[in-house]
Amino acid sequence: MEKKSTRWGIIGCGSVTERKSVPAYQQTEGFEVLMVMGRKPEKVEDYALRHHIPQWTTNAEHLIENPDIDAVYIATPPDSHKLYALLVAKAGKACCLEKPMATNYQESVEIFKAFQERNLPLFIAYYRRSLPRFLKVKEWLEAGCIGTVRHIHWIKTKPPNAMDLNGEYNWRTDAEVAPAGYFDDLASHGLDLFTFLLGAIEKVQGFARNQGGLYSSFDSITASWVHKKGITGTGSWNFLTHHREDSVEIFGSDGKITFSVLDEAPIVLENPSGKEILEIPHPKHVQKYHVENIRKHLVGDGIHPSLGKSGLHTSWVMDAILGKL
Repeated sequence: MEKKSTRWGIIGCGSVTERKSVPAYQQTEGFEVLMVMGRKPEKVEDYALRHHIPQWTTNAEHLIENPDIDAVYIATPPDSHKLYALLVAKAGKACCLEKPMATNYQESVEIFKAFQERNLPLFIAYYRRSLPRFLKVKEWLEAGCIGTVRHIHWIKTKPPNAMDLNGEYNWRTDAEVAPAGYFDDLASHGLDLFTFLLGAIEKVQGFARNQGGLYSSFDSITASWVHKKGITGTGSWNFLTHHREDSVEIFGSDGKITFSVLDEAPIVLENPSGKEILEIPHPKHVQKYHVENIRKHLVGDGIHPSLGKSGLHTSWVMDAILGKL
């Protein structure tokens, strides 16, 4: 990784890559997106043309084994993460893997070990760890702005969308791809963020149900946990409600911090000194700082906040909530 430019190959050309991630790789100094892979020739060729990527393929192994590719970003649904990640590790290349790390904790362990044994960088796309909005929340916590942290609570709800109601196929609600449905896709972000803010979780339990019968995955999940620091936590995620809500409250001995994990909302600090409300917008390409931190890590200018080890812990937390351990 000492080359002047790190040449990336992208596996997957779905919606997350259009604006959130791939433009961030292209705009990061020292990075070049050289090749993209997709299953459908027409789609991947069009993607490569629109994003000015010089090479494209429908064969993932062709991309991974390409000697001109230094690192691989895997941006596919989680049921294919293990397959592609193990091939990248075998090829001896750095990798960034979209979240969640895999469909379950055991597959995540296999991925983690493959990169660990070869001493290869493995990044997980929990990019909220790099966003200024949440770094400010972490700053407040570490400065003791709410005293001793006691408890964190998150409620995330949303009504069914048209695809849910019409029975149209959606991999995000297919139990074979995402066993817990939108929980896998959305809650993983928050649970990972909470361990970044408050430290690792040591005990966790939960209940998961399919209340609506609209699709094969779970649609209603509740959980409680304890961080190693003794901080308690609770969460509730329901994807059948009449309204949308995304609210996190961190309670301390001397105040409270409120924010949203997924929605664009201000962060709020309340303590005996008063109430502070900050609007900290995300960058146009939301993975910008995450990708810049990958670059710094690769050149020895710091440690990335979202590596295989922390992603593995999040996978463990999620499987524990779902009763799969």
